[in-house]
Amino acid sequence: MKKILIFCAVFLCVAVGITDDLSKPSLVRERMQFFADEHIISGSVTIVATKDKILQLESVGYADLKARESMRPDHMFWIASMTKPMAGVCVLMLQDEGKLSISDPVEEYLPEFKGQWMVGNRSKTNLTLEPAPRPITIHDLLTHTSGLANVASPRGDSTLAELVMAASKTPLNFVPGSRWQYSNTGINTLGRIVEVVAEIPFSNFLEDRVLIPCGMKDTTFWPDISQSSRVAKSYRPNKKGALEETKVFIVDGKLSDRSRTPFASGGLYSTAEDVTAFYQMMLNGGVSGGKRLLKKKTVMQMTQTQTGNIETGFVAGMSWGLGFQVVKKSKGVTGMLSPGTYGHGGAYATQSWADPKTGLIYVLMIQRAGFPNGDNSLVRKGFQQAAVDEFVR
Repeated sequence: MKKILIFCAVFLCVAVGITDDLSKPSLVRERMQFFADEHIISGSVTIVATKDKILQLESVGYADLKARESMRPDHMFWIASMTKPMAGVCVLMLQDEGKLSISDPVEEYLPEFKGQWMVGNRSKTNLTLEPAPRPITIHDLLTHTSGLANVASPRGDSTLAELVMAASKTPLNFVPGSRWQYSNTGINTLGRIVEVVAEIPFSNFLEDRVLIPCGMKDTTFWPDISQSSRVAKSYRPNKKGALEETKVFIVDGKLSDRSRTPFASGGLYSTAEDVTAFYQMMLNGGVSGGKRLLKKKTVMQMTQTQTGNIETGFVAGMSWGLGFQVVKKSKGVTGMLSPGTYGHGGAYATQSWADPKTGLIYVLMIQRAGFPNGDNSLVRKGFQQAAVDEFVR
């Protein structure tokens, strides 16, 4: 009977085009070990998964080169902008509950955005301002088409309310909805809208409504003392090409300092398994652990192109959903992924993607600064290609 069950399981995997032959050497491990051996990265944790299970979890190299501390699956990483889709989910949860609509003007929830101005004619000596033709909407924020300029935080402990107030008084760069321009400020504004509508801090809403239900116990803006000991070191190449330790630029002080701004745009630390759990919830149509977090139609809305023919993203063939990047045409670094694959990368070249056609999730956790384009790195391409070669027929 046991042999029959094993045969049936293998047959089902082959039938859907996914292989899970643990007797073969891991192509992913070989590829990632190469990157570590060549000192392109210090180390990595990678996961290939389906909506129901982890097919492969690999850790190679070092979390701390000086201490020669081997990378482990439970090491934590600054996931930076991979926070953005999670912030998007928070907003869409409120829409599911009828507490807002993404078509609403931002000024309906944040009055400081009323009567915004935008940059008009610009020359070397003159800059003119003119009234914005329409108010920015929540949809504009989710798709980076608001025109909001990126406003730097004056302090490490600025609140989202303070950051958003400053942004509201900064002229827009273009007519809302007409162009795409990546805006961390726009996503932080979404975090502030969540606070106003839900009447609790954004970090609390995210934890209560997304992290805990998805079982993401090691995802936080502020790693505690125990978690801090598991945070992998960050590196960038020096002029000679050797990897040197670098700091996470949003952190000034202790990792556990809870006064640090909970940036909706990119403040979270997490593990590969936690990030995988988030994407499993999405591939399961908004359900995690038997509990519905998002409506199925909302998941579809978030993960389909919402930017029309506007050119978006950091690599060719991309479009934008609601908080997620969406592959519109598979090419270059996304050539092995199906159109409709959605996800997001982070500043230190972390990556997380879900391919609804193959049913596979790809999570790459590294801490490598200094790539000209983290979304277009040879490490991302190498990992994804090895995973597809290994698990997709």
